[in-house]
Amino acid sequence: MKQKALKECDFYCSKYAECARGRTFSVVWQCRKQAKELNECLHQFTNDSVLEEMKKAYMVEQESKEMKQ
Repeated sequence: MKQKALKECDFYCSKYAECARGRTFSVVWQCRKQAKELNECLHQFTNDSVLEEMKKAYMVEQESKEMKQ
């Protein structure tokens, strides 16, 4: 789930990384907009409903493997 979210939100990851480059403490307030955009994107792919869908897909996959054996 995390890997898919990061892949889907690569554009926002890059924007945040570019903003954060060369900063230490100031990244908190200087990159607030980019962090918010990244978090909103990541939340689309890392919420409870997505997790439930992935669990169901996994269970179906496991059941089909068992049926083949």
